[in-house]
Amino acid sequence: MSTDQEKDPAVVNLQNYLRIRTVHPNINYDECLNYLRAQASELGLPVQVVEAVPKKPVLVMTWEGLDPGLPSILLNSHMDVVPVFEKSWTYPPFEARIVDGVIYARGVQDMKSVGIMYIEALKRLKNKGTRLNRTVHLSFVPDEEIGGAKGMGEFVKTEQFRKLNVGFALDEGMANPTDDYLVYNSERSIWHMTVICPGKSGHGSLLLPDNNGEKIRYIIDKFMDLRKESKVKLEKNPELTVGDVTTVNLTMLHGGIQNNVVPEKLSVSFDIRIATSVNLQEFEDMIKRWCTEAGEGVYYTFDQKDPYVAPTKTDDSNPYWAAFKGAFDKLKLPIKIRTFPGGTDSRFIREVGIPALGLSPITRTPLELHQHNESLRVETFLHGITVYESLIPAIANLN
Repeated sequence: MSTDQEKDPAVVNLQNYLRIRTVHPNINYDECLNYLRAQASELGLPVQVVEAVPKKPVLVMTWEGLDPGLPSILLNSHMDVVPVFEKSWTYPPFEARIVDGVIYARGVQDMKSVGIMYIEALKRLKNKGTRLNRTVHLSFVPDEEIGGAKGMGEFVKTEQFRKLNVGFALDEGMANPTDDYLVYNSERSIWHMTVICPGKSGHGSLLLPDNNGEKIRYIIDKFMDLRKESKVKLEKNPELTVGDVTTVNLTMLHGGIQNNVVPEKLSVSFDIRIATSVNLQEFEDMIKRWCTEAGEGVYYTFDQKDPYVAPTKTDDSNPYWAAFKGAFDKLKLPIKIRTFPGGTDSRFIREVGIPALGLSPITRTPLELHQHNESLRVETFLHGITVYESLIPAIANLN
């Protein structure tokens, strides 16, 4: 890669954005908002900031189309990034240093690079004198990395969002080590739940009845058996990805006050991502049955319980998909449709009835979300801008 690429204003823009420490916990978004306001000013675009929840700002830039009455296009990205273990990084995670053509920084894959790709693609289009039929909005949202409920989750409920008149949205995807561009049209339902197992407390030397240790073992076995079933499905069918199955992970165990005292209760928490093919009511009924079978008084609570959200259609019945796919066909870039394995803000957009696709045009790149030394090749970033330079007009000029 040439040093000219490293000095490209788009690359410098990305570096400057990555240096803003919008890192959890307790983020102050003011510096980021000021930076994005300056970007909008350079583009000649008006800006609005919406706080559906105090201190959880959503910034929206708007490029009005020739026919603003048409449903608009939303290009969404999140401003926040996950925490870092700085001592485990080869280069400082908020320096955005370029080494041998690779940018190292927290958020360079997830997903500040995509936000800057949007901005730089619009710069190119405006510099060419391009006009779009539909209005295009760029939204920069908070707190996606902690679930997004107080960011996009609340924003979609506001009158300001309704007035955007969004007809179709793009959001984040994931990097892919192959040449394929991964496009995500759906997400699994996220359930974060805790099962509480009460029992008879007493001396640790006795074999007391109503034992919560036996109850919690039964519950753990049931959930781990379900986990094993999904592992077997993936092993038997190489065409499946993790997004196609229900995943279960035991994440927390709580209980006890002293080693020789049987506690009053024990609890176990699970992160469950339920496949789109699973009936959620039947799934919860199964958990209720397990609790009954485990023993007296066993119950569960939810920290998060997402509903089923229908996938965005990827066939000829969806004109936005046809325009999206047509742009990739014209660029001769291969795409594969996937169910996103984690959770993104797309689920909130789809839940209010707006079709949305997840895309991060990052190929030939190892997936490094939330990892130490998160990185992205400069030439891959610049190519991503080129992808959006073609994709945005394709969907925004849809009749």
